[in-house]
Amino acid sequence: MPSRPLYHPERDRSSWAKDLGVSIDAIDAYLASDVIDLHIDSFIWTRIFDYDLHARHSGRPFPGWFMNQADFPRIREAEITGGIWSITTNPFRSPTGRTAAFSENFHELVAILERTPNLVRLVRTLGDYKRAKASGAHAVWIGVQGGNAFEGDPLLFESFCDSLVKVTLVHLLNSVYGTTSSPMNLKKDVGLTAAGAELVGMLNAKRVFVDLAHISRKGFFEAVEAHDKSQPLLVSHTGVNSAYPHWRNLDDEQLRAVADTGGVIGVMYQSSFLGPTRGQIDLEAIVDHLAAIVNAVGDDFAALGSDWDGMIVGPKNMPTCLELPRLAQAMLNRGWTGERIGKILGGNFLRALGMLRP
Repeated sequence: MPSRPLYHPERDRSSWAKDLGVSIDAIDAYLASDVIDLHIDSFIWTRIFDYDLHARHSGRPFPGWFMNQADFPRIREAEITGGIWSITTNPFRSPTGRTAAFSENFHELVAILERTPNLVRLVRTLGDYKRAKASGAHAVWIGVQGGNAFEGDPLLFESFCDSLVKVTLVHLLNSVYGTTSSPMNLKKDVGLTAAGAELVGMLNAKRVFVDLAHISRKGFFEAVEAHDKSQPLLVSHTGVNSAYPHWRNLDDEQLRAVADTGGVIGVMYQSSFLGPTRGQIDLEAIVDHLAAIVNAVGDDFAALGSDWDGMIVGPKNMPTCLELPRLAQAMLNRGWTGERIGKILGGNFLRALGMLRP
């Protein structure tokens, strides 16, 4: 039976299981867990197309593709207890333009959350999360994808750091902080720059997760070296090379470097990063990548980092957040224990968060 209050206490578990084609055991394992996503990028469509995060969307016009995968009503319907909702930096703006845009976007996202604090709530610490969950609210941490949001005014970070949980050092293009892992990088891999090492120090000083998603392998290890060894590292959304070799994915040495800090690695849902495909892959591929992390470093470091609505094409049998309990079923089918499933669904991230921000 579930060990946490439901957003929908009237829901019949048998009907929910039947609708999704999963077992009652899968529903119970899911509801016994904290369910947390380390990277949700749906806010980008609010900025571009006024996508209403408080409206329940149907999945159209691109069902299972890069729009309409997540919104607050469906996140709550799926009983997802928390998530890092990202503000992604536009690299084509000037440094001062990026700074101004971040400030505007941060205040807009907070205002959106404040419309229904009983349903969704901004949180910063592990204690905040526990209080939000106990009240029945979906907990929202705010993250930044692209540390160059702060390039135009480094002091801006000081104004917002207490409200941020993680910052990726780079995104899909090179920046003043370092080299991306993306093949769109056509220049020499300089790794982590001196400014990047300074940003790592700033994040450490304010106990904000250093997120190593998207950075080149050289930059990755230079960031590990610059990082405060007493704090956990984060890779919010990635794949694993031992499950499927890809420029976006991490090798086992990188996994061990994160695990050595007590950090956590979130597996993303982009089909082309998970396996060979010309369209949408099966969600079993997500479990393959989670298993690769478990096999490399153990149970305590794998997590979920969907990248919903971040221009991804998700699995064909899990096109939106509503089908997430099917992932619990896939893990049960491999003989995984409820304890392991609970760690991956949210427990591992909460452990790392407790090290950083109790």
